[in-house]
This record gives sequence, C-alpha cells and structure tokens, in this order.
Amino acid sequence: MFGQTKAYSGFSVDDIPAAKAFYTRTLGLDVGEEYGMLQLRIAGGNPVLVYPKDDHVPAAYTTLNFPVDDIAAAARELAERGVTFERYGDRHDELGVVRGDGPPIAWFKDPAGNVLSIVEE
Repeated sequence: MFGQTKAYSGFSVDDIPAAKAFYTRTLGLDVGEEYGMLQLRIAGGNPVLVYPKDDHVPAAYTTLNFPVDDIAAAARELAERGVTFERYGDRHDELGVVRGDGPPIAWFKDPAGNVLSIVEE
C-alpha cells in the first residue's frame, strides 16, 4: 500500500524560531518554513518536518542522525559552533565520540532537547 510513497519523518519542538536558528546557523541546513512548521531539506530528497507543540517533551531517543566522513572533524566544527556533546557512560573520547561496538557516534541536543547525532560512515 505504501511501497511507492515518499514518506518523511517529523518531530516536535517548543520554539520554532529557536529551532530554525539552530538548524540553519549551527548545523548549516537548508530550512524552509510554511504553516508555522519547518522543513529540514536534507540530502536524499525527503524533508524532515519540525512542528511546534505546546506541551513538547524532548525525545529520549535519537530523532535524527547525520552521517559524516570524519567524525572527529565534524565534532570539532560543531563544538566551535557552540554544540555540547552528550556523555552517556564512560566510553566517549575527549571530543564526546563513542567508539566501540558500532560505528563512531556522538550525540547532542537541539534547543528543544531532542537528541541528534553525528555518525561516521
């Protein structure tokens, strides 16, 4: 039934202007705005919808993963832009990157508290 549908994902935030500033200025994404919602225009063609929610509760899981070629370089650049990486347990390096069982990954949050990541591919 949905095999040919170009599905897209979405998540909520509590402050659209703050989210727009973060996704455009800090992460450097192409962000559209329509009907009070944002569309994160990412590679691959399908946007990610970011919508306002008055009783927003940050996602306790990773809502969006950004594949990178060099995670150390990406982590340094994000840190220079003011991003603080989350530290889950004690398996992260000085940049906040976890290396081990899976691909190298580092988690951070958007202004609404949603968890995002950079992951080396």
